[in-house]
Amino acid sequence: MGRLGIGLQLYTLRDDMANDFEGTLRHVAKLGYEGVEFAGYYDRPANEVKDLLDELGLKAFGSHISLERFRNNLQGEIDYLHTIGAKYAICPYVGAEERDSAEQWKALIAECEALAVETKKQGLQFLYHNHDFEFHYKVNDEFVFDAMYAKTGEDAINVEMDVCWVQYAGQDPLAYIAKYAGRLPLVHFKDFTKDAEGKLVTLELGLGDVPLQDVIKAAEKAGVEWLVVEQDNCQKAPLVSVENSLNWVKEHYTNVHN
Repeated sequence: MGRLGIGLQLYTLRDDMANDFEGTLRHVAKLGYEGVEFAGYYDRPANEVKDLLDELGLKAFGSHISLERFRNNLQGEIDYLHTIGAKYAICPYVGAEERDSAEQWKALIAECEALAVETKKQGLQFLYHNHDFEFHYKVNDEFVFDAMYAKTGEDAINVEMDVCWVQYAGQDPLAYIAKYAGRLPLVHFKDFTKDAEGKLVTLELGLGDVPLQDVIKAAEKAGVEWLVVEQDNCQKAPLVSVENSLNWVKEHYTNVHN
């Protein structure tokens, strides 16, 4: 069983990326991350980003692309991914105004299935990244989360599972990883606790409630390619937090992997 790749979702470093795009990527590579998942390109041309990634030895495996960007410039987004060498085009979020009913969800699922067909035609995979709200509604008597992935074949939407949000929603991330084995190339590897009001507080790896080592084992069995470290909001400087989380991964996984 091969070792999972260790990547970073750059949304965690969104302020650093906006202030110093190149310097931040250099820092990420120096820390030892093997790949990155973009959340915006900060107006950088794709060929320049590709040259920088190649210099740093970082693999761009995917990108979070808003529904607005998919709708307004699908071919441009596909072309950008091809240029930087990324395989996964990922819908990261659905705004509250578009997810307030089962009918809205049915329309969104159909839209995502169409995106899956077109991206597959062009050699990419379309993934959907969950939060907790996919467990707040049902479509055809199943959670939206599961309805999103009901189709198989040409119009199949594949899975980027955020285990933090799955667990926060009261579900078992280990069971869900197993359920979508073979369709789950990326796992968002996050930790969290709840505040006094029960709201999500994202933490550095190893400081929260997610059974991280069990997640790694389940991910390996499910054929996951990348563990994607992410922390939505950091209590320390984000560059410090992503270093601390990577140190946890090194101590508990990459440095002891057989």
